[in-house]
Amino acid sequence: MTDTREVWKVARTGSLGGLCKERERLPAPGPGQVRIATRAIGLNLADVFACLGLYSATPSGPFVPGLELAGVVEAVGDASPDGSAPAFRPGDRVSVLTRFGAYATSVNADAHYVRRLPDTWSFTEGAAFPVQAITAWYALHDLARIQPGEAVLVHSGAGGVGLNALALLRACGGRAVATIGSEAKRALLVEHGHLTTEQIIARDRHRFGEQLDATLKALGLDGLDIVLDGIAGPYFLPAYKRLRPEGRMVIFGASDMMPAGRRTSRLRLLPRYLRRPRLDPMRMISSNRSVAAFNLIWLWDRVDRLGALYDRVSAALPDPPLVGRTYPFADAPAALQWMKTGESVGKLVLEVP
Repeated sequence: MTDTREVWKVARTGSLGGLCKERERLPAPGPGQVRIATRAIGLNLADVFACLGLYSATPSGPFVPGLELAGVVEAVGDASPDGSAPAFRPGDRVSVLTRFGAYATSVNADAHYVRRLPDTWSFTEGAAFPVQAITAWYALHDLARIQPGEAVLVHSGAGGVGLNALALLRACGGRAVATIGSEAKRALLVEHGHLTTEQIIARDRHRFGEQLDATLKALGLDGLDIVLDGIAGPYFLPAYKRLRPEGRMVIFGASDMMPAGRRTSRLRLLPRYLRRPRLDPMRMISSNRSVAAFNLIWLWDRVDRLGALYDRVSAALPDPPLVGRTYPFADAPAALQWMKTGESVGKLVLEVP
């Protein structure tokens, strides 16, 4: 076990250029912790927004990004103050949730957020699973309270959250409509999302409402029961207005706010911010629709709750997630730049030699 590691650290937010590789000392695992040699790191849009200084949960000062990884247990700390000892031993293959800090060649992780990898899963698949699978489960089951037969619009269906949500809908008998950012993703979503091409909409920001109406009519639906929205922007209100009475909109991101350039220009983002979706609570009462919004980070301190979500979604989704592309650990900035384009499908993962 080595006491040094390499990390990608953000010294100053505002651009992906602020991400720098450093070598630093890592202390021995403390009580209730597990030392893990990283083999793969899952990337999320939250990582990009954190580097750009646009993520509300970003730590103050320099920080190491990353919310999930997979690797091998190297050492186990003593029992935690509550008397519980980590149920792992050196050599165990595991996946891990972290509250930042995953962009590292080794980590000391709280054992509450460590789970053994299925024997048939690779480290890359293990790193691709926790954040987006839990996001999809929490949105559909905890907040939207999905019921069999309900019609659900899943934005960005070819992405990590989207594919997990579609798998959960198949498991519970929901009726799916999915959107994609470009026609190039349609065939992949048919294959991996198990949808017909009629269930898929290649979003057009200028006529999205018309696209929704045509798709719902073709599928014999008179409206939507649930919308899972990680985009916001001009797609929010058209979907919201097509919710049936008792319909639920669940929003967990706003990728439409992603800056186009390499740096964050708050002035250029201002018009989008001023055009952000707005709702009148009094009209919401009349239409009998609701909106829920969440950031998965808030669950971090609710150990039992987050752990239970992790276990439920693991049982519900036994198949490994789709990994769309991998990058070497040394190419983390290039990987985030690729994610920023919106062209990725499935999960993007860094692999550690």
